[in-house]
Amino acid sequence: MRRSRLTRQLMATTLPIALIAGSGIGIATADPMLGRSMSSYGLPGGIDTPTAETLPDGSLGATLSLSDYARRGNVFFQALPGLTTVLRYGRVDGIQDFRQEGFISDRSLDLRYQIVDEDGWRPAVAVGLQDFLGTGVYSGEYIVATRNVTPTVRASIGLGWGVLAGNPRVIDVRDEGGTPNVDDWFTGGAKPFASVSWQVNDRLNLTAEYSNDIYEARYSNGNVFQQGDEPGSKFNFGASYRFGQNYEAGIYTIGGETIGAQFTIALNPREAAFPSGLESAPAPVRPRPAPAQDPEGWSGSWSQDPTAQPAIQTALATGMADEGMLLEGMVLQPTRAEVRLRNQRYIAQAEAVGRTARLMTRALPPSVETFVITSTSDGMPTSSVTLRRSDVERLENTEAGRIAAASTLSDAAAGAPGLVTTQGLYPRFRWSVKPYLDLGIFSAEDGLTHEVGAEARASYEIMPGLIATGALRQRAFGDIGQRGPGIPGERGEYYTPEEYEADPGLETTPEGVPRVRSDTRMYTGNSSPVIPELTLAWYAKPTPTIYSRVTFGLLERAYGGVSAEALWKPANSPLAFGAEVNRVRKRDFDQLFDFRDYEVTTGHVSAYYEFTQGFTAQLDLGRYLAGDEGATVTLTREFANGWQIGAYATKTNLSAEEFGEGSFDKGVTLSIPLGWATGQASRDRVSTNLRSLSRDGGSRLDVNGRLYDRVRESHTVDLYEGWGRFWR
Repeated sequence: MRRSRLTRQLMATTLPIALIAGSGIGIATADPMLGRSMSSYGLPGGIDTPTAETLPDGSLGATLSLSDYARRGNVFFQALPGLTTVLRYGRVDGIQDFRQEGFISDRSLDLRYQIVDEDGWRPAVAVGLQDFLGTGVYSGEYIVATRNVTPTVRASIGLGWGVLAGNPRVIDVRDEGGTPNVDDWFTGGAKPFASVSWQVNDRLNLTAEYSNDIYEARYSNGNVFQQGDEPGSKFNFGASYRFGQNYEAGIYTIGGETIGAQFTIALNPREAAFPSGLESAPAPVRPRPAPAQDPEGWSGSWSQDPTAQPAIQTALATGMADEGMLLEGMVLQPTRAEVRLRNQRYIAQAEAVGRTARLMTRALPPSVETFVITSTSDGMPTSSVTLRRSDVERLENTEAGRIAAASTLSDAAAGAPGLVTTQGLYPRFRWSVKPYLDLGIFSAEDGLTHEVGAEARASYEIMPGLIATGALRQRAFGDIGQRGPGIPGERGEYYTPEEYEADPGLETTPEGVPRVRSDTRMYTGNSSPVIPELTLAWYAKPTPTIYSRVTFGLLERAYGGVSAEALWKPANSPLAFGAEVNRVRKRDFDQLFDFRDYEVTTGHVSAYYEFTQGFTAQLDLGRYLAGDEGATVTLTREFANGWQIGAYATKTNLSAEEFGEGSFDKGVTLSIPLGWATGQASRDRVSTNLRSLSRDGGSRLDVNGRLYDRVRESHTVDLYEGWGRFWR
């Protein structure tokens, strides 16, 4: 089979080094080679050069690096034990673009994979791609080996291409960025680089490196820009100091002449500020009395008393409410009890199930041996955990895995014979008033922008599954102002709001694509109250494995209409399939009750698969808001404590020219439970979607309440990922 050009390049240049690096015979397996300090590119490394080090699995953080050459803001994530990713936003000085400001704003993405870790005489070896999706200012590739020379001294040596070889790639002035230039990878000649680090003590690390970077940018129109003065030497030196477990500050010199500084904050989902949590301890299991001490309770004759179930249900509901849970309904029989649980407090559903099981031992008569705990979401029963009471009593002080092995998970039917709904539960009204903060980041035009205000939110549950929801926002201050989309052919220039509203023809791009998201800034900057959401939703479960949702109203700040969804998701299956269809119309820019002329029908069929270690893959195929058709691939990793980090990419039948800058839609999602930082049990989250551009292609409706996320937390993979909290 004929190998590709890239494959031949990799084999010719990197394979010999990999063979040499892996030829040592290991005598023992060392601890993972974790980075001692962060480079100015936001990866474990030297100053400007990479190493083969990694970070603790799951680490997430940011590095800000400042020098006369550039200001780099890097967001890094250790996606796998060997895979490190970095999303970068930088100001590169010395380069002129259409703004003629003496610098450009550049976005880039890096990937590094550690092929092997250090083992005996064998060094750790990694291969990396630098700025492989941006415009190419920092474009380069490398293979690097790192080894501990002594317990405190660590050395790295590698081969670099592109900027790492002092041979920056020629940037195509017509390139909008966002597509990998695969043909350029590992081309243009390689040069060696090296670094040495000395861990003086637990906090101080000193670094010296040999770097080829000449800080030059070359463009296809013949322009060559020097990013500051060319370094007078290829040797760089730096020092970093660690504060506690999460912070690092450093200074460095480039070429012995230019001084830089950087600051790093790193978080690990597995290392919470309050590892044991600050929530109150659960009620202990209450062992049953001997049959001779309670013959009526053991015989089951109590079930003939019509006042027994109301009293038991009231007592259990009170105990569950004290621990942040709702008892929606109950089936009580002499030897079996099923409770329907709504978890309002705990990020791990297993913790809510475990606390409910404890409370059942305290509220139910001794003849009840079988516990069925059915989780619910939006009025839909999602799964049932069946336990023997004797196992709960016997295993309370053992590891959670033993009670997991003694339990059974099954699909929950929509109805249950003999189910008694808890009195006074419906209708149910809830409301809150909170501040909000909207941030705009990674914008080459605007940098970091913000808006602060107050949001009132309310929900009214009319009956199980029928929920009215609304929100009202009032802006207080900020620099995210209303403006029209960019003027074609005039980079950095925008239509005024008045111009945009006066000419309906501007709501389509010159390429004929409806402006479904590129005019997002028209929905900002309102000084009057706005209604971002006002909906009526109906959730149902027609079969034990099929869920449905219909939502009507003002679905999001830019669109209103109707959204319908169905999901097939068995409780014990990692696989799920869904379908969604939406008929929506574009809202007016004041975000009240008026609409504009644009209408569209969108829809997707979706497949979901949950892997081990918290990974979930999602594939969506269908039609997007601009009428384009294509697919979105999403990969999300969720940790046992509720952290969720994901990445997605969307490609549709729009050409790169029709899509515009970025070529296709992509981004990173992050969701952190508040309880991780505060120690208090809470289901509240802080979530964001990091995307550099708001383009029309590949845009989906942002409707709340999609079924998969509502259902999966009580199903096999997600439930058992958090099963360690059953006895919390």
